[in-house]
Amino acid sequence: MPPIKRKAALACAFLASAGASPAFAQYADGVSGTMEAASEERRRGLSWSDGDPVLRGTLSVPVAEGLSLDGVAVSLWGSDRHGGADAVVDLGATYARQIGGWRLSAEGRYHLFPGSADQAYGEIGAGAAFLIGPASIDFNGSYAPRQSSIGGDNLYLSASATMGLPGTPLTISARIGRSSGDVQDPARAMRLRPDGTYWDYGVGVDYMKDRWFAGLRYADSSIAGPASRHAGASLIARIGLSL
Repeated sequence: MPPIKRKAALACAFLASAGASPAFAQYADGVSGTMEAASEERRRGLSWSDGDPVLRGTLSVPVAEGLSLDGVAVSLWGSDRHGGADAVVDLGATYARQIGGWRLSAEGRYHLFPGSADQAYGEIGAGAAFLIGPASIDFNGSYAPRQSSIGGDNLYLSASATMGLPGTPLTISARIGRSSGDVQDPARAMRLRPDGTYWDYGVGVDYMKDRWFAGLRYADSSIAGPASRHAGASLIARIGLSL
């Protein structure tokens, strides 16, 4: 399929199958969904879309008390970071339990990269969140065991805070994270850690009204020099609709 037609087909597929984030659109049966467009796909301070706009769809389906199956699909349009992949599809499960004021969670994720061979990898994670009035404080950790596709292993630790502004449809947030790990293949390890161990950080504001939402996020990292391409300061906008 020619590149232009392939991109058009991918765009239609993302818009048709867009699903959801648990933060939005809680249905009576527990299934939640959104679709959105964003100016960039950036994770842990790194641009996964080479700075290009993306379409995103996610889906969360509860299967038992506290347990849900989750899927995320994001267009990448030939990402250099991920071997020319046209998209990333994240599949996994999340288990969460409320204990007193704490919400504890555990998850497993497998990341697939359609359009690129030998790029898939998996990781596991855990988190703890605590509500203080209108604010939520979150601590999370994710670990990707040693895999050839990422040139070693990868540990990501992060802390974030989110607060809804009383009387408004606005939510503000801030986060900081640290990536580290062992390296077996330096060239492949640059996918997730282009400058070795590094920090990323950012702040954001989100607007939610009825079924519509929009957001603006500033993201940056400690990565410097040649490795900082698509890892420096960025302002990311998004807009979407809960289904």
